[in-house]
Amino acid sequence: MKMHGLGNDFVVVDSRHENRHLTPAQITAIADRHMGVGFDQLTQILLHDGQPHLIFYNSDGSTSAACGNATRCIARHLMDESGATELTLTTDRGTLFAVDAGNGLTSVNMGHPQLNWDEIPLTHDMDTLELPIEGAPTATGMGNPHCTFFVEDAEAIDLEAFGPGIEHHPLYPERTNVQVASLKGPNHLRMRVWERGVGPTLASGSSSCATAVAAARRGLTDRKVQIDLDGGTLWIDWRDDGVWMTGASAHVFSGVFTSEWLEAQK
Repeated sequence: MKMHGLGNDFVVVDSRHENRHLTPAQITAIADRHMGVGFDQLTQILLHDGQPHLIFYNSDGSTSAACGNATRCIARHLMDESGATELTLTTDRGTLFAVDAGNGLTSVNMGHPQLNWDEIPLTHDMDTLELPIEGAPTATGMGNPHCTFFVEDAEAIDLEAFGPGIEHHPLYPERTNVQVASLKGPNHLRMRVWERGVGPTLASGSSSCATAVAAARRGLTDRKVQIDLDGGTLWIDWRDDGVWMTGASAHVFSGVFTSEWLEAQK
């Protein structure tokens, strides 16, 4: 299936009835927008103890424990498939709970943020609220690492020039997702994203969660915020039971890979 959450696009491989694991070479081949399908992330749906289990891959073949927009898209698909209005999914990040929020929107509890340096992870003990990097960004973990810069005008930042150096900053041993965010009004942020292993994306659910947490920690907003991304709007609510993300999703088309093409990519 090809899906997207606010333009953050995914290939979703439903392996619930066939326990096939894709190779890194197959993943990068599928990611090619000219000779494959193209995606920001690829997600496989497997079955684990009878429950859907999600595995996330970046377009460079690397893995990620979390992908908020993909989780929301798949939750929407599985609820439409079963007629349920809520469900649980397991990921390497843990068990995630999703509900139908009405009006075509889906809410997912992305779990508690990771605020300690070793959980994110960073290379050594430091204050995660303001890192010793120019711009004093905030580090947050959402099952994957994030580095959030609060700037006067997020749209004025050249992500292509800015993102790669921060993604590979030596403070982040596993690389990092990068966000630039500016305050538009009370509890209202404008954010743009550079995703590790991908590059600029139109939206990112885990990045939105990390930015909302960082803004609340720094006293810029309350815990419930609206975040406007290049591809649309997400609503984030950092509650006692985790960080809830609400937004729209789209199922664009369904297809079948030919066995010949998959075999040729191994």
